[in-house]
Amino acid sequence: MQLRCVDCETCFAPLLSYECAACGGILETVGTDEVAPFPFGEGGTPLLRASRIEAGLAGFSGEIWLKDETRNPSGSFKDRLIAAALGRAIALGAKGVICASSGNAGAATATYAARAGVPAIIVVPAHTPMGKVTQIAAHGAVLLLVEGHYSRSYDLARALAQRHGFANLTTTFLNPYAVAGLTSVGTEIVGQLGGAAPSHVVIPTGSGPLVKGVWQGLAEVGATTRLVAVQAEGCAPIVRAYEAGERQVSAWDRPDTIASGISDPLIGYERDGTYTLRLVRESGGLALAVSDDALRAAMASLARREGVYAEPTGASPIAALPQLLAKGELPAGSRVVCLITGHGFKDVRAFQEMPARTHRVADPADTAAVARLCEVAMADLP
Repeated sequence: MQLRCVDCETCFAPLLSYECAACGGILETVGTDEVAPFPFGEGGTPLLRASRIEAGLAGFSGEIWLKDETRNPSGSFKDRLIAAALGRAIALGAKGVICASSGNAGAATATYAARAGVPAIIVVPAHTPMGKVTQIAAHGAVLLLVEGHYSRSYDLARALAQRHGFANLTTTFLNPYAVAGLTSVGTEIVGQLGGAAPSHVVIPTGSGPLVKGVWQGLAEVGATTRLVAVQAEGCAPIVRAYEAGERQVSAWDRPDTIASGISDPLIGYERDGTYTLRLVRESGGLALAVSDDALRAAMASLARREGVYAEPTGASPIAALPQLLAKGELPAGSRVVCLITGHGFKDVRAFQEMPARTHRVADPADTAAVARLCEVAMADLP
């Protein structure tokens, strides 16, 4: 196996390298990797038919499927990246690992590092949802809370990794072994659909490694699909470039969204967004942004119609479906796979702020009154 620059195609030995020494470009793995991931049960997540969401999408005639990545050990798709990157770090004798994260990658790194007995430093924005912060701290990692947007955490992690000699497991396009760990998402989807490719895969997108993983996994089994990169309206640098017809992605100024997992302004590594945009266009796909209100509605729809408990980022593909339909992007017979990337326990506040069918019972002996209350409450079930 080698590392290869996606821009100038210069190849390098498979060491702890994070950018092309010739042009500064993104590195990818090519060839068979002889180093196994550090396993902890990641992958093999279910693909679930979302028949009730289909029925609620007026005018849609096709199939909606949920690739439920919340079933991974730490509750998100990031476990796939960290397993692959940690396996390589251990093989190369790294003294420890470090990860800049908006929450989920940090939780995955802390989880896997604890299992492996490897020191870990996790750097996250200070406003990271408490569910994610609590999960990281529980596994004993050194946790650094940084004021400001995610890109500041990214810069600090790079500096600390170099200073301590730790492997940088940050899950943008920085670590090529981590990104390669997502190839399995694409191959699993095709296998679970009986060897057929979906027409669309709808993907929550920050910097975009999951877009790359799906694209590469499908390519490895000779399949193609239209990739749909979903961002939040409050942080949508890739969508902005797509809608403007631009080839280069520029950084976002001030992220403002409840979707912490995709709230990445790409400041200082805009190249990641540009590469993701390239892959989306090559697939014949598109990029679109969803509002926070649409995210909340999608979370409620997933939980109440399909029994899937997802954080705002994880629900973003469902939030995108009405837009895709309105734009004429989902013709009859479409088979759409939505990647549900993170569990709802990651950000319980978003659910706690929603209306709920919760009622205090003053007199449990008055079963007739309680029954009437339940009947009224159940009358508006979706």
